[in-house]
Amino acid sequence: MSSNAPRRPVRDLRFFLTVPHACSYLPGKEATTLFLDPQESPVPGVYDSLSLLGFRRSGRHLYRPHCEGCNACRSVRIPVDEFSANRTQRKVWQRNHDIETRVIAARFDANHYALYADYIRQRHADGDMYPPSREQYRTFLTLEEPYAHLMEMYLEGELVAVAAFDQLEHGLSAIYTFFKVDEALDKRSLGTFAILKLIALCQEKQLPHLYLGYWIEECRKMRYKQSFSPIELLDGRHWRPLIR
Repeated sequence: MSSNAPRRPVRDLRFFLTVPHACSYLPGKEATTLFLDPQESPVPGVYDSLSLLGFRRSGRHLYRPHCEGCNACRSVRIPVDEFSANRTQRKVWQRNHDIETRVIAARFDANHYALYADYIRQRHADGDMYPPSREQYRTFLTLEEPYAHLMEMYLEGELVAVAAFDQLEHGLSAIYTFFKVDEALDKRSLGTFAILKLIALCQEKQLPHLYLGYWIEECRKMRYKQSFSPIELLDGRHWRPLIR
């Protein structure tokens, strides 16, 4: 079990709670979110420390769930040096040997947005990101900070996927992945491939962890995260292996 103590002290910071709102993941539940003061810039020192405490980034905001009487959202991460791909993941890796990747800054690109908008319309028309808009995309996935990146994925010169991620002091943090929705591409499992590429990038950069955000045991859409083994979850102030 590893400690969750930040490597450097976090100076006094202000946080705000949202009013209760409908939970995006569990029907019939209300959610409350704890946000770092929006006037605070998510600079690396603060961001590194808060990520160890379960905070995530969306645009310029750092947040984590803070729901009274519910702790279903658990922060999870992969210790990349211990990761062992299962048979399905090995097949996904081999199946995408012809995908070319490129890491760039997290800036707005019209081709990225077109891919994102189509992905949201086809895969998440029932979610809170529908309908997509350029402003929504900009505030969610673009950020002019040195730690914010996009991994582009190309197949025969065509953009087929984009994975947004941040580079922290102690790992990479996967923010969001979107891809071309096409029956011919379904067998490639581009979402899984994006995680495998980020694991490989962690290993290349000698970073110990890949953060995958929140995992909810009861949420079907999040079950894919537990297929990556081993995986750790945040339990209070410590990370411990998720035993399934």
